[in-house]
This record gives sequence, C-alpha cells and structure tokens, in this order.
Amino acid sequence: MRHRLKDVAERAGVSVKTVSNVVNGYVHVRPDTRARVEEAIAELNYRPNLSARNLRKGRTGVIALAVPELDIPYFAELARHVVSAAADLGWTVLIDQTGGRREQERVVAAGITDHLIDGLIFSPLALTADDLANLDGTPMVLLGERVDHGPADHVVIDNVAAAREITAHLVRLGRRRIAAIGSQRTPEGASARLRLAGYAAALDEAGIGYDEALVAPAPAWHRADGAAAMRTLLTSGVRPDAVFCFNDTLALGALRTLHEAGLRVPEDVAVAGFDDIEDGRFSVPTLTTIAPDKERIARLAVELLADRIDGDRTAPARELSAPYLLAPRESTEGR
Repeated sequence: MRHRLKDVAERAGVSVKTVSNVVNGYVHVRPDTRARVEEAIAELNYRPNLSARNLRKGRTGVIALAVPELDIPYFAELARHVVSAAADLGWTVLIDQTGGRREQERVVAAGITDHLIDGLIFSPLALTADDLANLDGTPMVLLGERVDHGPADHVVIDNVAAAREITAHLVRLGRRRIAAIGSQRTPEGASARLRLAGYAAALDEAGIGYDEALVAPAPAWHRADGAAAMRTLLTSGVRPDAVFCFNDTLALGALRTLHEAGLRVPEDVAVAGFDDIEDGRFSVPTLTTIAPDKERIARLAVELLADRIDGDRTAPARELSAPYLLAPRESTEGR
C-alpha cells in the first residue's frame, strides 16, 4: 500500500501543509514537529510523489546523458556514476549514443524532443562552440575536450598534464624509445591532440627528441585499433621500449599484439593507458594508466546541471576541473 501525505499528517498529528513543508526542506518548522513528521515518514515508509512534484514545477524529472560510444568502457562507467548522482536528486537519466554524428548531436543538444528532458550532460565530438551557442533553451553541461570555454558549463580533467605525467613515469623507469598510439588529425580529435601535447612535453623535458615514426595514429580508440597500431609500429622496424596509448582500450589491443609477437610486457615493452577502465585492472598484466575521478566528474556535472535547472540560466559558463591519479601496475612495473 502506498501511503499519502495525508496519512503521514494523521500519524504525526499535524496538517498536510506541515508535512509538505518538511518533505520540501523548508526551514521554518519547529524541531519537535519536524522530528514527529520524520518519524511518521519512516514508520509509513512514505515516498514523495516526484512525478507530481515535477509537474507542478513544469519539469519532467528526466535528464539526458549523450556520449559518442557506449562501446568505449570509459563512457559506460561514467554513465553509471551519472545515473547514481542523478538518482540522489530524484532524477531519471535517459542515455543516448550519438556516434559522434553531427545531426544526432544537434538533436540531443536541442533537447531531444520538446518537454522530454529538463537538462543535458553532453560529450560532443562533431559540434563546435559556435554550434552550441546558436541553440536555445535546454540547460546543458559539457564533458570532454571538443568544446573548450564554450557557451555552457564544462567539466574537464587536465589532459595535457595527465599525459605528461604518465610519459614522464615511463622515462623515470629508464625507457627512452617511447611510442604513442592514438593520434588523430581530425577536428573531432581534441583529446588526442591534448594527450599528444603532454607526451611531447614530457619527452622534451627529459631531453628525448620527438620522433614522428614512434607516433601511431588510430582512427578510433577501440581494441582493434590499438592492436593494429602496435602491429604497424613493430613491422615498420621501429622498436619501442615503451608505449603510451591514449586510452585503455587501445592499450588492451596493443598488449594482444605484443603477446602475439612474443614480446614480454613490461620487460621488452612497457605499456601504459589512460582512463582506468575496469578491464585494465584484470588484464594480464594489469594495466598502468591515468585514473580520472569518474565519480567526481559525474557529480560535478550533475551539480552544475541542477544549478542551471533551478537557478540562473544566463550566468557566465563555468569550467570545473576534476582530479586524476597515476595508477602504476604490472604493465610498467613488473610483477
């Protein structure tokens, strides 16, 4: 049996309005009255009707998360954290996969369908800051590196610093021929450009020359792309003693190619990734990586979106940075 506000009021011996004030967090309720109401809520296991509350506010209680690919484990793990953070606010999350396609990204950025969502957390690949500035209405928080200092709130990590740190880690281990897998020259490859810049900066700081032959492109950042790029490096006559892959799925593919070539990791070639996906903690060997705080990224995004939905939608866009850690594991350290 689902209890109503009236049932709580009768149990606590107060008015329905008083129960409503407690449920909605109004401060002007006497402490002893609030305690009685909260006790009645617990005894009856009362749950507020969030749908009715949202309708009264002109809201749906639904937000959207739009990402390029759910096949990339980073986005799937991030989505789990967004759903958890949104649930704390009583929100449901609609998850959309754009494929990085311009038209699909325009649909989600415009609000998907009128009145369907209250706000959007969005990781674009195709749309630019100008594209987003021309859209009107739906509160939005951006993720990723495609749009920097754009028209909406933005949650980032410092990709350049993180890539520099993991490359420097390989240098400290005595590696000198450090390859990079994952470069992209397309407009959508913003993350790749930042990570390449961090890689190059670390080499320069160590007095190691940047060698274009050690940089392998990857049109997508899947396992197969990492395996193919590692194969290209090996068959081209380049013999790296370490490789920094621009995400963990590339690194898992590279590990497979090195195994097939009879090369030992990390004895012959050390391997490092980026993203700290769960698969990397169970690969053989376990994968050294950059670990962005995905839970913090999700919570910052949800908090920023809540501010826009409930507050000033015209205030200047904010950019918040989430932390990351270097996670050394067997693929560079040995067992």
